Amino acid sequence: MSNTTATTEQLGDLSATTLLRFATAGSVDDGKSTLVGRLLHDSKSVLTDQLEAVERVSASRGADAPDLALLTDGLRAEREQGITIDVAYRYFATARRRFILADTPGHVQYTRNMVTGASTADLAVVLVDARNGVIEQTRRHAAVAALLRVPHVVLAVNKMDLVAYDERVFAEIAEEFTAYALELGVPEITAIPISALAGDNVVEPSAHMDWYGGPTVLEHLETVPVSHDLTSCHARLPVQYVIRPQTAEHPDYRGYAGQIAAGTFRVGESVTVLPSGRSSKITGIDLLGKAVDVAWTPQSITLLLEDDIDISRGDLIVPSGDTPPTSQDIEATVCHVADTPLNVGQRVLLKHTTRTVKAIVKEIPSRLTLDDLSQHPEPGRLVANDIGRVKVRTAEPLALDSYADSRRTGSFLLIDPADGTTLAAGMAGEAFATAAEEAAPASDDEGWDF
Repeated sequence: MSNTTATTEQLGDLSATTLLRFATAGSVDDGKSTLVGRLLHDSKSVLTDQLEAVERVSASRGADAPDLALLTDGLRAEREQGITIDVAYRYFATARRRFILADTPGHVQYTRNMVTGASTADLAVVLVDARNGVIEQTRRHAAVAALLRVPHVVLAVNKMDLVAYDERVFAEIAEEFTAYALELGVPEITAIPISALAGDNVVEPSAHMDWYGGPTVLEHLETVPVSHDLTSCHARLPVQYVIRPQTAEHPDYRGYAGQIAAGTFRVGESVTVLPSGRSSKITGIDLLGKAVDVAWTPQSITLLLEDDIDISRGDLIVPSGDTPPTSQDIEATVCHVADTPLNVGQRVLLKHTTRTVKAIVKEIPSRLTLDDLSQHPEPGRLVANDIGRVKVRTAEPLALDSYADSRRTGSFLLIDPADGTTLAAGMAGEAFATAAEEAAPASDDEGWDF
């Protein structure tokens, strides 16, 4: 029978602990999976039979000690090649906090998976090999973390055992990365020297680096301040479904169901439906089959309105005094995640919350150069893993918040209408990029010309 090495006393009262979502990132062979495995193993969050399986596989390969990277690299191709390909999610807990961890790939061609893993993260752990220092992929992952507004970034300088635990090596890498990340607008950077293989400063303090007086990785994860209180944000309800039973018991019932993306809604509050701009008043809120007076994010609710308004899936219900701008012209920063390029003039679908509309890429004003954070003007296209500015014209008006104000309602996807492939992940507004240069008006396109 499976059993964990963690005891009830060690886990404590999990209902009273907070939740931290974090992602690991870094270049290939920097040791992300080993760090995650070490974190799980040393915090006693590994099932006994899982550890035994890892020990058997490691022994069959002639290893003297368990390869802890196998705790997260679950795909056969990952195990055979010794690399991480897919995002591996792990759930664990200590007495102080619960965690959802996303171990993301390090290869350049899998950077798109890092976007997936970091999109909901409160913290990103960026690993650097102490022998190699800050490289292009390190800069790319820092840029993605900044673009996705991850509030906390940890620089884990790994493999310190291979540089004789040299303080000077750590200091130089930390200084270079911190300067780069601050220029990107990352609000908080914490640098920690570690050896994931040996366990130095991962869960337990290292006996080899007495010059370092900061927290271990786990201690920082347990104590970093996080807030999931979205109730004070701009209230937004993307409509997923219109409920009309038309039964003898409910002949006139018309409710608008969805999950609150942010903020709070109250009975009696005046609301506006976008993009139509029609206003009404909330007469009732149904939550789990019961009527309530107030509801907040992330509850799934059904709103009842005073007036019979034409509302359908994809509409956005917001407080009348707090409406986002509505426009058919969207300017945003995007991470291009598809193998095929994104070209000026390309016809796409734009998915924002529960609404999907036709659109055209009117302009690509710039592409970010990762080395010096300069903007390469008018690249004409974006290829896989590029980060750039785009201007998109949609067939119908959309109500987007700035991504800086709301990660939920300020983000969108660009999709290939031919096969449904996700092309790019977009963040409305300026993000960390400099203001785009003034560009000449785009010429009319044939087909989807709005």
